[in-house]
Formats: sequence, C-alpha cells, structure tokens
Amino acid sequence: MRIGFDAKRAYYNNTGLGNYSRDLIKGLADKYREDEYILFTPKHTNNPRIAFTNYFPNISSRSPKSFLDKSFKSYWRTMNMEKDIISNKIDLFHGLSQEIPRRRNYKIKYVVTIHDLIFLRFPETYKRVDRTIYNKKFKYASENSDTIVAISNQTKSDLINFYNIEPDKIKVVYQSCHDQFKRIVPENECDSVREKYRLPTNYLLCVGTIEKRKNLVALLEAASNIDIPIVVIGNHTDYFIEVRQKIAQLNMKKRVIFLNNIPFEDLPSIYQGAQAFCYPSVFEGFGIPIIEALYSKIPVITTKGGVFSETGGEDSIYVDPFNKEEFENQINHVLSSDQSQRVKKGYDFVQKFSTENHVKEIRSIYNELLT
Repeated sequence: MRIGFDAKRAYYNNTGLGNYSRDLIKGLADKYREDEYILFTPKHTNNPRIAFTNYFPNISSRSPKSFLDKSFKSYWRTMNMEKDIISNKIDLFHGLSQEIPRRRNYKIKYVVTIHDLIFLRFPETYKRVDRTIYNKKFKYASENSDTIVAISNQTKSDLINFYNIEPDKIKVVYQSCHDQFKRIVPENECDSVREKYRLPTNYLLCVGTIEKRKNLVALLEAASNIDIPIVVIGNHTDYFIEVRQKIAQLNMKKRVIFLNNIPFEDLPSIYQGAQAFCYPSVFEGFGIPIIEALYSKIPVITTKGGVFSETGGEDSIYVDPFNKEEFENQINHVLSSDQSQRVKKGYDFVQKFSTENHVKEIRSIYNELLT
C-alpha cells in the first residue's frame, strides 16, 4: 500500500497539527512497515521533530519541482499537488490538517482529518478573509473525501450540523498526546526545570494560546482569593491586553507567571510539578492539554459541556467557568483534599487515548477503503 500525506504541518508546525501529523506518520511507519509512506510538503525544513523520517526506509518525501510550483507553494498544495500524487502512484491520500487537494482523482481514495470548526462557532475571533478560506477548504474536503476522520464526537456533530455531512461518512478516532507526557519525570529533572524557569514549589497550571475563547480571565477571577501562583503557558494574542488589565485590577501581578516558547521537552516537568491543571476554555474540538494533564497524573478542572467530558472522563472536575464561586470552590477543594484516587482514575481513563489505538483505527479505515 502506498499512502500519501499532506505533510505541511508535520514539517512546519511545532505543536498542535504538527504533533498530530508526526505522531500518526511515525506510528504507522513503525507498526506497518510493509507499506510505503510518501510525505508531500511545500518545502523541506530543518525541524528536528521531523528527523525521525530519516530512520524509516518506508518513508520518503516529495516537494514541488517546477519553478511555478516552487514559487507559488500554496497553489501547488491546493491545485497542482494532485498531479504529483498521481505520478507517485498513491493508493490512498490522507489530508492530516482539514484539507485535500482540488482536482482529485477518483481512482485514488481520500481521507481527511477534521480537527474542529471553531471558526464557524466563533466567527468573531477570525478575520473575514481567513473564515472564507477555511470554510471553502474544509467544506470541499468534507464533501469530496471518501472518509472523514473527526477527532471527537463534538467535531462529528459540528460536521453534521454545519456541513450536512452524512453521519456514516464520519469516523471518530481519538488521538493521543506525545509520548513524552507518558513517562514519569525523575525528581531531579523536575527540580532542574523548576529552577530553570524560577517556578514556585506549588502552582496551578494553564496551557493554551492566550485568546478570548480560552477564557483565562475566568481562571484569574476564580483564583484571585486563593493563595497559590498560576503558571500560564501559551502564545499571546490581542486578548492578552484584557488579561493584563484583569491581573492589575485583581492585584495578581506577582502571582501570575507567563511562559512562552518553552522547549517541548521541558513541558512534562512543568505539568508534573503542578498541583492542578485548570482549563476554562469555552469550546474546543478536542482539548489535547487535558490529555497531557491526565497522563501527567495531576487533577483536572475544566468546563462543563461540549467536548470536555469526552476528553476528561468521569473523574475530572467540571465547572461553569463564568460562575466564580463554583470555580473557586473547586480549586480550593482540589488544593485542600487528597486527590490520589481522582488522579489514579483519570490516569486509567486516559489510556484509551493511546498512539497504538490511534494508529490501529486509522489503518483499519485505510484497509476498509482499499478492499
């Protein structure tokens, strides 16, 4: 079987879609070595996270060859990549990041992974031009692929409601987090990372882009009367202005620690050093930081409704993040009581989100389409 991938994110993105792409490609290449995996990318990069491809003889890559395609990489990826897919005799092509090439050849099977349709749920947080582009690409991919992989039942529901996709066309396949979050970090390594970033002994942790939908202000308000620092990891957006104003208003400047551009290998130590993980996001397609926290064996406090109970399981704590008293009470409860049973049950639950299961279920979709 010759399987092609839209591997742009695998080469370009360090987190999110990049991790999803790399982990799946690596898992498939390792478990199903009889198949060939061809990565189509607009440009090769020196990203060390994609270096694993050099050690698998069944992985190769392709980039645009003509001057025109090299000069207009987005056009190649959208319109002209199909001719390279055909010339490389691909049996099945998997768009890993919500799009597939146009002009598709119907002799080749197409799969697309749709992560979320947040731009349709929260249009005010996206530029109009971006919304238009995303909608055209995602809608085309959803309608013209043979099978859609949705990363959660929440995303499946959105595909049905927004794009009127037939439910049987959509397969829900849960992803995992990176394997580095699944190991117990030695105490001396945790201490070294703590000293590196001057972190306190005890802290709450929040991970994710600092944008309005992630709702960091709600956590600040809930924790304003609790004597514990908050460590926040994530890139800044315009919403950060509102966050800074709230910190000043609540006199929390000395209690909130912002970290950005953290090396990926330091994250497990920061997770495992936290007293609890707080994730007050209003909406997510999946919520991978919740999985990372559960694997890190720390209590999770997140939002009621949506995908969060799907990702967090029965033993995470769910709150209305806009109810300050409820949120505050649950933080206090976690900090003042034994959480060992909750953590154990959460760790047992999160085992369902494994790389092995992800790879196995994706491969079964390929087999179903090609037999």
